[in-house]
Amino acid sequence: MTVRRRHVTRGTTAAVPAAVPAAVPCATPPRARLVARLVAIVFLAAGGLVVGLLPGVAARPAYAHAYLLESTPVDGQVLSSPPAEVRLRFDEAVSLGRRSIQLLDPTGKELAIGAAEYADGKADTARASLPRDLAEGTYVVSWRVTSVDSHVVSGAFSFSVGHPSATAAPVEQDTGRVVPVVAAVGRAVAYLGVALALGGGVFVAGLWPGGRDDRRGRRVVWSGFAALAAGTAVVLLAQGPYADGRPLTAVFDPGLLGATLSTRLGHALLARLVLVVVLGVVFLIVVGRPSPVTGSEPADSETARAETTPAVPADSETTLPVTTLPVTTRAEPAGVARRTVLPAVAVVGAIAMTLTWTLADHAQSGAQIWLAVPATSLHLLAMALWLGGLVTLAVCVLAPAGRRDPALLSLEPALPRFSRLALLCFTVIAVTGLYLSWRQVGTWGALGATGFGRLLLGKLAVVLGVLALASGARRFVHRRDRAGRAPRDLGAAVRRLRRSVAGEVVLGVVVVSITAVLVDTAPARTSYAPPVDTTVPFPAAVNASGPYGGLRGGSIQVKIEPARPGGNTADIYLTGRDGRLVPVPEISGALESRDRAVPALPVKVTAAEPGHYVAGSMSVPYPGEWALRLDIRVSDFDETRVRVPFTAH
Repeated sequence: MTVRRRHVTRGTTAAVPAAVPAAVPCATPPRARLVARLVAIVFLAAGGLVVGLLPGVAARPAYAHAYLLESTPVDGQVLSSPPAEVRLRFDEAVSLGRRSIQLLDPTGKELAIGAAEYADGKADTARASLPRDLAEGTYVVSWRVTSVDSHVVSGAFSFSVGHPSATAAPVEQDTGRVVPVVAAVGRAVAYLGVALALGGGVFVAGLWPGGRDDRRGRRVVWSGFAALAAGTAVVLLAQGPYADGRPLTAVFDPGLLGATLSTRLGHALLARLVLVVVLGVVFLIVVGRPSPVTGSEPADSETARAETTPAVPADSETTLPVTTLPVTTRAEPAGVARRTVLPAVAVVGAIAMTLTWTLADHAQSGAQIWLAVPATSLHLLAMALWLGGLVTLAVCVLAPAGRRDPALLSLEPALPRFSRLALLCFTVIAVTGLYLSWRQVGTWGALGATGFGRLLLGKLAVVLGVLALASGARRFVHRRDRAGRAPRDLGAAVRRLRRSVAGEVVLGVVVVSITAVLVDTAPARTSYAPPVDTTVPFPAAVNASGPYGGLRGGSIQVKIEPARPGGNTADIYLTGRDGRLVPVPEISGALESRDRAVPALPVKVTAAEPGHYVAGSMSVPYPGEWALRLDIRVSDFDETRVRVPFTAH
């Protein structure tokens, strides 16, 4: 039987005789169906984990790193009898570990106490029962909890039974810097990995036609997936010892790992590992097998059919086996899935990947969480697309391969396409970065006065260097676009471009490293407190005579730094009406809270110079409204009392 057939090309059909049944769309081959189902199952599992991180699932206000609001007993309090328990109330919900509350006796020995638990079912209040037979002396309570933003905070305070000891036990807040450094390295590797995986994947699969058939391009992307998985695993293992104050040797402790997996951060890290598998499978399907000719445009299913079908003149007669018709129609569903389903899965997976950071980090605390989460996600995604694409461009397109002449390297169309994408990414990074900086810093003074602010300034300086290098590369692209042809000395131009791109890559890695440290640093908005500098008039009714008579009509200036919970220094200046410092026989102090249930805490004041007095170890137990009470003896028999209110942030 013969069939009269037209020349089969892309977008044309063949004439089929009436005797042949019309072909019906055939189902996807079993292997494709299996892969699609596996991708769907893994993707749904990852999606469930990410959805579990959403704020609505466990809605609770959070305000960055947790801060201790109050403690019972109060720091520095002297009790007539041992307390039955220790209570700590924080400004947000916290996660407790096995060593969240510890008690040290006056000699520094750790005492056995009850396990830390939530008091009255409140996730922001922790308690631990104490022994009833505590001897007289000063005891130190050391605490260590995990904030909602997954960062560990710790502190210590003391109380005395009967009377204070001559010396108090020193407290080591951290067992060492090894675990935090390992965790920071893991975060940096994960950041670099997500950039290579997402940015490199977009470059290879979308911007560079020959990328799917270039082994170097695929290696860059697979290296990104490996780095992302390895960095995430390191953070997952290190979080347990970090939260519990244990050494690095405890990373494989099943109890610590189980405790980490039960937290928001553990859910996020587990979801990230699942998403690595999902996106890795998607990339494997997209790149497929390399074509026989390296650098050629990868063909989809329809193009492959057109290339493998021999061209037949329109007026020729050929014998066409009927059995070949179902083969033509069987490839259609796979082609549709390749062009629509896989890109959709990749986009949703990339967005979910960024959420594994932003739903368990600084974006999940503070004000405007509803805006901070998408802004941080866009910031991270734009960074990944830019840096990952830049590394792939440098490795695969600009780097010489063997002895090829640089002028023959493939710059079209990858370079102009990436240039447009990089411009969009930098716009997103700039807009979101400005908002996030304002949100985390708050005031200009916090930039130079906090570690977070100084790191942010360093990151900004590096980004400006990247912009300077990127502008040169963009001018090269514009000159090529306007001229419509390559420069006369393309080799020299490519070498200059290669050096510029290499510089961008190095600075980009520096930016990633700074970011890894920033995410574990207390935001400047919460860690910065402007120093207190206040002046109050000396009481008019003061009965000062002789050398102290100049105090009438004078003032008292008090400077308190850093005006935060914990140790503070107060400088006190007694100024007479003529502006000169006036010394007095004695000054004693006390720290008073607005809460009448909190007893006044003694403050030791010593003379630094005539008229200038210093309280060098004034401990503020928790943030809030306080007053520094000064009892000033102005004669051998007379004393006046002055209260200087201030706010501890």
